[in-house]
Amino acid sequence: MPARASSKNHTPVSSAQIRAFRKKVLAYYARHGRDLPWRKRVTPFRVLISEIMLQQTQVDRVIDKFREFLAAFPGFAQLAEAPLPMLLSIWSGMGYNRRALALKKLAQVVVDEHRGRLPSDPEALKKLPGIGPYTAGAIAAFAFNNPVVFMDTNIRRVFIHEFFAGRAQVHDDELLPLVERALDRKDPSRWYNALMDYGTMLKKEHGNPNRRSMHYIRQSPFENSNRQVRGAILKVLVKGRELTAAQIAEEAGVDPKRVEQNLSRLADEGFLNRRGKRFMIQ
Repeated sequence: MPARASSKNHTPVSSAQIRAFRKKVLAYYARHGRDLPWRKRVTPFRVLISEIMLQQTQVDRVIDKFREFLAAFPGFAQLAEAPLPMLLSIWSGMGYNRRALALKKLAQVVVDEHRGRLPSDPEALKKLPGIGPYTAGAIAAFAFNNPVVFMDTNIRRVFIHEFFAGRAQVHDDELLPLVERALDRKDPSRWYNALMDYGTMLKKEHGNPNRRSMHYIRQSPFENSNRQVRGAILKVLVKGRELTAAQIAEEAGVDPKRVEQNLSRLADEGFLNRRGKRFMIQ
């Protein structure tokens, strides 16, 4: 008996439907697949950097930054030894600076504990700094062509659109059996690239089917957020100076109280050193 989505309101999906779906997605990819730099000269390091950069960041913003990052840090050894001010300066504009810090820590672990080689097993990958279930699965598939099952916003969007028309509150538990059935086990890397591109098209042409997912969370606005304040602080300090909270607030154009609140958090997270009343990047 073929697997089926676990909803009493959902019609079982046949093997013929799965085959037709796979053919449809791959045909779209053959005609409209995106020409992205991390899909060329595929290496575990390049895949890792692209996947971390693509977390909550649009592809167009990542493309140029990816090239700049690889030019500065071409491998794990160089990234592990990167001075934090230099790393954050290159990362500037990407947002979510924790990702850059996690990448440096990850590179150090890979160099010290894995002889400079990124593990291919998703369970081993999840033990590394900054790597969650999705990123572990994506690296295993894209870098090592392993036939793993994982979920992200694009994959979720595709399966909701194709198999749950008119349904709201669709749970990932209903989608994952279909993701597993549809997986091209002979070439999972190509298949997941095709799903990503098909999902991107669906968002542009069909609204956002992910709004019908139980897991959908609208991203909070960046303007006037703590993310914006943290970014402004680091942009001031990335020049390598030691400044007081008041000096940082003046240069960043941010409310001094919010600067003080975020300086403490940034210090606790390992971004900053405190020397008396002055702060500087580690």
